[in-house]
Amino acid sequence: MSTPPSSSSSSSASVLILDYTLTLIPGLPNDVAALILSFIPYSYHSRLKLTCKSWRLFLTPSLNSLLLSLRRLNRLSHLLCIFPQDPSISPPFLFDPHNLAWSQLPTAPPDPHSYGLCNFSALSIGPHLYVLGGSLFDTRSFPIDRPSASSSVSRFDFTTGSWEPLAPMLHPRGSFGCAAVPDYDAILVAGGGSRHCVFGAAGSRMTSVERYDIRRNKWVELDRLPGLRAGCAGFFVGERMEFWVMGGYGEGRTIGGVLPVDEYCRDAAVMDLKSAGDGGVAGKWMEVGDMWEEGERVRVGKIVVVEDGERPGRPAVFMLEGNDIFRYDMASNQWRGETHVPNTAPHNSAFGFVVLDGELHVMTLLNAVNSTETRRKRHHKRAGKLYIRIYHPKKKTWRFLTTKSPFPYPLDFNTAVMCSVHL
Repeated sequence: MSTPPSSSSSSSASVLILDYTLTLIPGLPNDVAALILSFIPYSYHSRLKLTCKSWRLFLTPSLNSLLLSLRRLNRLSHLLCIFPQDPSISPPFLFDPHNLAWSQLPTAPPDPHSYGLCNFSALSIGPHLYVLGGSLFDTRSFPIDRPSASSSVSRFDFTTGSWEPLAPMLHPRGSFGCAAVPDYDAILVAGGGSRHCVFGAAGSRMTSVERYDIRRNKWVELDRLPGLRAGCAGFFVGERMEFWVMGGYGEGRTIGGVLPVDEYCRDAAVMDLKSAGDGGVAGKWMEVGDMWEEGERVRVGKIVVVEDGERPGRPAVFMLEGNDIFRYDMASNQWRGETHVPNTAPHNSAFGFVVLDGELHVMTLLNAVNSTETRRKRHHKRAGKLYIRIYHPKKKTWRFLTTKSPFPYPLDFNTAVMCSVHL
């Protein structure tokens, strides 16, 4: 929901006009200097803003429509956003793989009653980064050592560099399927529940499905999933106008009536949005049968979706399981071997799996510094290096990157949340 500009923003804009009488780069016309500065990657902007006042104003998109226009003409920067943990406690970082540069985002506003947010979802649409739901510890709930689901939604605006709260979801949830529908300015969420990020079993499950209208800042209830499902992956198939919810766990059971264990889902559920009204507000669910045979695997691994630039709306779905990458074939409803991750990491190493600019990125933390030893030292060392293996699905080739980790502690890819950002 848009709000009228405040008097302070109007005054800032007038200051910008006056300051543009100053020189951006000595010896060059300002239009030429503006074109040069517009090519500088976003990851360097925070440092360049300290150079002078005219650069600070020019590199602030909320005050400069010229920069936004120039960015549209130039190629977008494909950045990786990593949330190491609760964004109100630890700041997220943006990584630019083309320039091997990191930039820190501000932390989200803290809640005095809650802490330790995990199992949340993050996605980027245009100049906005959304953080939805999750499991958190609340000092007002009992027992306090058991996380509860969150319905909160917040958004980081890259043009203003600030966080803002949005309308909460109708149902609190964490560990849920989530997908963006950019053409309709919408976000779809399905399933979920609440569970501890380490002691996962015995968590809650749900069938609720919702759609967020970005323009109206409003959540709408949709048809429920055919069955309970949490810990699932969600993605949108634009050409077929379908919302897929895949994997996760459904009904729970106990061993000996005491020890809770998860019953993992081998199937998927698909919401058909072609016949829905209001640009895909609602649709009916279809159940897709088991994607593998009994004993072939226990559960779905980490899933990512690659959009085809030549054929928009036809995403390719990939899964990382151990050191192997599989591709999902919708026609046969089966996972087929795609490739093997080269230079495998030590046993039990956690992998991060994310898509960036049409390529699959498999991330591993190497040479991590022991966190207990780090706390004893006055000057903390960075927590090792990130070793990134990058696979191009069309060329069937691998390449490699290594970069220093910006985090002052070892990054746990089992709990970290990652998403791609285009700026």
